[in-house]
Amino acid sequence: MSDHNHFTKTVKLFSLSSNMEVAEKIASAAGIPLSKVSSRQFADGEIMVNIEESVRGADIYIIQSTSFPVNDNLWELLIMIDACLRASANTINVVIPYFGYARQDRIASSREPITAKLVANMLVKAGVNRILTLDLHTVQVQGFFDIPVDNLLTTPLFAKRYINQHFPTDEVVVVSPKNSGIKRARSLAEYLDAPIAIIDYAKDDANREEGYIIGDVAGKQAILIDDILNTGKTLAEAAKIVEAGGATAIYAAVSHAHLTKTTADVLNAAPIKEIIATDSIKSQHPKPEQLVYISASQLIGEAIIRIQERQPLSPLFSYHVDEKDA
Repeated sequence: MSDHNHFTKTVKLFSLSSNMEVAEKIASAAGIPLSKVSSRQFADGEIMVNIEESVRGADIYIIQSTSFPVNDNLWELLIMIDACLRASANTINVVIPYFGYARQDRIASSREPITAKLVANMLVKAGVNRILTLDLHTVQVQGFFDIPVDNLLTTPLFAKRYINQHFPTDEVVVVSPKNSGIKRARSLAEYLDAPIAIIDYAKDDANREEGYIIGDVAGKQAILIDDILNTGKTLAEAAKIVEAGGATAIYAAVSHAHLTKTTADVLNAAPIKEIIATDSIKSQHPKPEQLVYISASQLIGEAIIRIQERQPLSPLFSYHVDEKDA
């Protein structure tokens, strides 16, 4: 645990309802105890938040993933922001390990909303001074805000995990399960000094989508990498294609495990040896047998310290092999 008593009197860290377990880990990593807040719902679903200690003149950090139930968690966050603003907080910093609605970042077909921009507007109008988040679905969402947004990356965490497994680099290939994830795959591949491959899809004569591999996976251990695990179908289908391409073992890394009721069934039947994910979301549903959580709390806790001490966050955006990893 870090010792930062010299600023804990002016800093207050709060956790709302989405993921108390990860909030406690973040608080421990930052060396700042969680302050007291209570939240309840009236019979009609209205949310009531009560801050149970003074926040006047303090720098506030509110931890809340806007995951399932996304709308309840988002409204609870907005109400907490308003409470802090009215209680004369100095600054209001929101820590969102998983940023909901980030997938709705553009108009893909006629008359669609850009809900990620709407959420950004709501947070800024509510009174937020800074956003700290983890692996946004698309980095351009940062541009929807007129306040600082620190988007921490999960790739260094995954790199550390896989470097420590001592895979022979000539036997590893990093695979993007869809062509939109090439940048993420290339980033991990650079850490591992490994080639990349991409799963792409084309329609056959019967207008059905068929997946094929761009790159070579034969005789290699494949690491699938994606940002959001939801239904599991994308990973499961990619794993089957990679297995058919001759991969000897298949692993997967995802930033956020946003599980559904059927995700476990889909992935338990898939040829994937292990799936690693951060603990950004507290799942309400059964987890796949292969799923292993790695914590992002140390990364987020260090980011909070650096923000508060006016230090650069750039060292957190990379992972360097040191003697302990060799």
